[in-house]
Amino acid sequence: MPDQTEALSYDFAHLDALMEAAGIDVLLASSKHNVQYLLGGYRFIFFSAMDAIGHSRYLPIVAYLRGAPDSTAYIGNRMEGMEHANHPFWTPHFHPAAWGTTDAMAEAIRHLKAHGPASPRIGVEPGFLPMDAARALTSAFANAPLTDATHVLERLRAVKSPAELALLKQASERIGDAMRATIAAAQAGTTKHEIIDRLRQEETGRGLQFEYCLLTLGASHNRAASDQAWAEGEVLSIDSGGNLKGYIGDICRMGVLGAPDSELEDLLAEIETVQQAAFSRVRAGAHGAEVIEAGQAELARQPSRDCTDFFAHGMGVITHEAPFLMTNHPVTYEGVDADRPLQAGMVLSVETTMQHPTRGFIKLEDTLAVTETGYELYGCDGRGWTRGGTG
Repeated sequence: MPDQTEALSYDFAHLDALMEAAGIDVLLASSKHNVQYLLGGYRFIFFSAMDAIGHSRYLPIVAYLRGAPDSTAYIGNRMEGMEHANHPFWTPHFHPAAWGTTDAMAEAIRHLKAHGPASPRIGVEPGFLPMDAARALTSAFANAPLTDATHVLERLRAVKSPAELALLKQASERIGDAMRATIAAAQAGTTKHEIIDRLRQEETGRGLQFEYCLLTLGASHNRAASDQAWAEGEVLSIDSGGNLKGYIGDICRMGVLGAPDSELEDLLAEIETVQQAAFSRVRAGAHGAEVIEAGQAELARQPSRDCTDFFAHGMGVITHEAPFLMTNHPVTYEGVDADRPLQAGMVLSVETTMQHPTRGFIKLEDTLAVTETGYELYGCDGRGWTRGGTG
């Protein structure tokens, strides 16, 4: 196999075992995040933000045959031949032949007919497979019903490699630095639009791809951008995701314009107490439910419990991925990992959110990597009150 496979964050034996357990012979990954993961970190910059072109859209496909990594193919856009010339993909077969969905799938079908079994059991990502491409695939393999391979890819990504953990740590630290700089630069009269634009610049200047910013000011719980201006004595909640080479940093930090009063100190201390209770249960071998139960039990003891919520979830390439610890809270998926042991290398987002009736939206969200003996907290600076107007 090409030398590039040594840098992959997964191994073929693990992928083969997951596919076998799911009854899949051939995997066709078509989401940008899973294509990126399977290729070892590559994402075509031309379609990084927008997929649509002409009458169709960009549809990258990685075709992997169980037990035969030498037959793996990447089907990409025609312009990606230039990317391959500079930094060759590890896949033994590369087809830069497509401009849309049907021509991309046609190339994938040709590859499967040339290298795969006659009636393969094909695993796809239903949420990321356009209707016209799916129709072409089912027509070409009429005796091979499609299987949902989402779970296979989630399990493959669940435990992060040291290189992946390093990127997640850097992403979290850079977002935290950007947040503190943004809060310090904001003053009385600075609007939410201006604060978000400043954060975008701060994250981009630190080598991150800006993903989003959810921002509140004052007593409001509305986190959408607006012309609302920050006023003296008000709180600011800033929650942002930034992407570093395909890995998400996602934290929430608090600011205040002026010195925090004793009530604000107490309210943030409540949130910190809940966070620490959940942290204390994070370690390899502990069940995910232990983390959730510890956070919820501590929240139940807090004075502001009626307006506060606790949540934890896995993260990495996307903001919610394995381990899945809670059911439909707030994202609609099953908490299938609650009763399974955490593994070293899994990454969790732990968040406690207070929607106080008079002081506003007060929240901490933290990123933790599970270790054999506990956890490592990423981007841990600035977890108290950061004062605005000081930059």
